[in-house]
Amino acid sequence: MVETIVGVGAGLAAANAVAQLRESGFSGSVVVYGSERHHPYERPPLSKGYLTGNDPLEAAFVHPREWYGEHDIDLRLDTTVTALDRENRRVLVQGGASQSYDRLLLATGATPRRLALADDSGAPVAYLRTIEDSDRLKQALSEKGRLVIIGGGWIGLEVAAAARMADCTVTVLESLELPLLRVLGPEVARIFAAVHAEHGVDLRTSVTVDGIEKDGDHAVVRLGDGAAVEADLVIVGVGVAPNTRLAEEAGIETDNGIVVDAALRSSDPDVYAAGDVANAAHPALGRRLRVEHWDTAIEQGKAAGRSMAGEAVSYDRQPYFFTDQYDLGMEYVGNVGPDGYDDVVLRGDVDGRVFTAFWLQSGTVLAGMQVNDWDATDGIRSLLGQRVDAERLRDASVSWSELTGG
Repeated sequence: MVETIVGVGAGLAAANAVAQLRESGFSGSVVVYGSERHHPYERPPLSKGYLTGNDPLEAAFVHPREWYGEHDIDLRLDTTVTALDRENRRVLVQGGASQSYDRLLLATGATPRRLALADDSGAPVAYLRTIEDSDRLKQALSEKGRLVIIGGGWIGLEVAAAARMADCTVTVLESLELPLLRVLGPEVARIFAAVHAEHGVDLRTSVTVDGIEKDGDHAVVRLGDGAAVEADLVIVGVGVAPNTRLAEEAGIETDNGIVVDAALRSSDPDVYAAGDVANAAHPALGRRLRVEHWDTAIEQGKAAGRSMAGEAVSYDRQPYFFTDQYDLGMEYVGNVGPDGYDDVVLRGDVDGRVFTAFWLQSGTVLAGMQVNDWDATDGIRSLLGQRVDAERLRDASVSWSELTGG
């Protein structure tokens, strides 16, 4: 009989999992450990609305603080779980305490990849993952200084947009030929590059960072081509790594995250994982997938809650993510996968930045995105996995219903 469910990691996935547990009728004990002092919050506002000052911090929290007590969730914040005792089904907590479980959810998230030459430089360097990180960046933006951002991924570009909107001087350093190249491919990545160039970002691609030096209260970033860029703050955004230490040390299978099945169950049938840390079998895609986005944390959290409550679960939702940069809003659905694509279809007004894009392989739609075309997302979802006529798809006069046969 399942009497106690414990969650490790008090983020978006865990908050949705425990809510789903109660909605699914689980009436036993629920304990959630979080190493941060804040109750569960969403991370997108940290590089979007909260960072720009458009949204209050309260809007980032998944539930009000009192919600947890009202739903009999024992939320233990500012508390680090140090180890798992699988034999006795207990979690060990810093300071010597422990807690028994019948089922355990690992929602430990991910940690920004560190850049040693930045960390060891003594220069002002920042990362973005927590509320405190975002607060530090907000302060830097308010000072309208010079920012150097290492990494042209989603976080780097969102921070660049926020900084330019705050009238900061911004240089983005990207090692590849275009920002977002691995995610979007050259056909669409160059559109995002153009947007940032139009807004005054000094976007330097195909560059290497050879060194970072402290110069008083400032930094000097030295590049492989001999150039040097001065900054009041260097922001590192070179990806994240899943927090798998607890699972690894406990002998749970890991491989680029905690390996779980479609029910989000790990190699230990009493241990589940969800969110950034979960490398999950995806029935619709026929392969494993680890996704570091807001929507997956929410939906996998809910699925894990149902699964731990005893429901039959097969998590097959297609990945979804979004971004807001300047006046460009975007939603992306699907996953191209390791085999790549052989065609990109752009539909609509690309120059006016109201369009959709589709990535195809042998005529089958793998993924799609809309830019400032907010009625298109459902249509994009309906085409995933479908064979289409690329020319009809490219023709904006052909309606969604004609494309989907609806």
